[in-house]
Amino acid sequence: MSIYKEFLLLKRDLGGVIILFVMPLVLIIAVTLIQDSTFKKVNDAKIPILLVNNDNGMVSQSVLENLQKSEAFSVVTKIDGKLITEVQAKEAVFKGVYQLAIVIPSELSNDLQSKIDQNVEKIVNSFTETDTIQEEVKDIVQQKEVKLYFDPAVQMSFKNAVMSSVDKMISQIETQSIYSTFQDQLGESVDSFEQNSFISFKEIIPRKNDKEIIPNSAQHNVPAWTLFAIFFIVIPLSINIVKEKNQGTFVRLRTNPVPYALVLLGKTITYAVICMIQFYMMVVVAVFLFPQIGLPALNVEGNLFLMSIVALFSGFAAIGFGILVGTIAKTQEQSAPFGATATIVLAAIGGVWVPVFAMPKMMQIIAKCSPMNWGLNAFYDVLLRNSTILEILPEIGLLFLFFIITTTIAIIYDEKKRSV
Repeated sequence: MSIYKEFLLLKRDLGGVIILFVMPLVLIIAVTLIQDSTFKKVNDAKIPILLVNNDNGMVSQSVLENLQKSEAFSVVTKIDGKLITEVQAKEAVFKGVYQLAIVIPSELSNDLQSKIDQNVEKIVNSFTETDTIQEEVKDIVQQKEVKLYFDPAVQMSFKNAVMSSVDKMISQIETQSIYSTFQDQLGESVDSFEQNSFISFKEIIPRKNDKEIIPNSAQHNVPAWTLFAIFFIVIPLSINIVKEKNQGTFVRLRTNPVPYALVLLGKTITYAVICMIQFYMMVVVAVFLFPQIGLPALNVEGNLFLMSIVALFSGFAAIGFGILVGTIAKTQEQSAPFGATATIVLAAIGGVWVPVFAMPKMMQIIAKCSPMNWGLNAFYDVLLRNSTILEILPEIGLLFLFFIITTTIAIIYDEKKRSV
């Protein structure tokens, strides 16, 4: 009867129930569409960048060619048919019109070659068998700077990636110039130096059933935003508990010869069903709708059972938290804003928005206390790490323990309040 009562309450607020189901679906589609480009190469989504070429030599030409070959950038060297100056580039970037400008200094190619010639000549002369020391006064070649102007609004990860890419390009050009200069100094009889990289990198991808497990945007977003949706039931659950207290329904329930835990069990079962419906709706959208709108489908082959277990225990954690909030709150104005804010905070520190490994050390420790982090890790273990039920037991155990602790606190708090 307690379960039946909860379903009646939800039935009377069909608008709220529809929002509870529709909001996560809209959220997961929108976020996955936005983030999908970070998981695959998209040729038609290049970022335009400004290039101010004050050198017009071999180095700047190599930089330009490498940038043009890049699948991430489109190079802009002219505005309104005129070559861009550093002042124009700086103004355009700092106003947010462009995200990046690269300024190559004048005489970069000539000065680089002069510096390499001096260094190579010193090395070659050190091997020459002669007692005469020729002292020549050579001009000191000043160090050059390639300036990078970034839009103040871009993320630090974007800055680091661009700076690393530009540094790699310049280093390759320097290396090639050094090899060529050595070859010129030692004479034509010397075979050409091998300039290909000796050390290479190979990514080893985990496999399942002889198939490579390649992460995609669906595998990252579906678990994250499913958890976010599940924990949002804290709001309607806590509101209903407060309503029962304010309307006198709760007092009548307590006059029945049943323990309070049994009343809470009815709420737990009802909202656990809602959580599972939310989860399966998200999975159906990710499996069948995603491919229709150009997104990678979520592969749940062999994983749906374990994913369902993780979703169920995540739902228990959310329900326990909602019961606690509803028991302590005195008004709906207290429960609703607090429940929404707490859910967002748990998502933020739990790794739903920002990966935990990218957080400061202190926040990484705090993240381990978020039930969303436990659920997210369990989902990733199943989808991406090919884990078994024994390997996800610690996470689902913590989720169930969180449910037990929050529900117990709610029962003790209610009994204490009524005994006063």
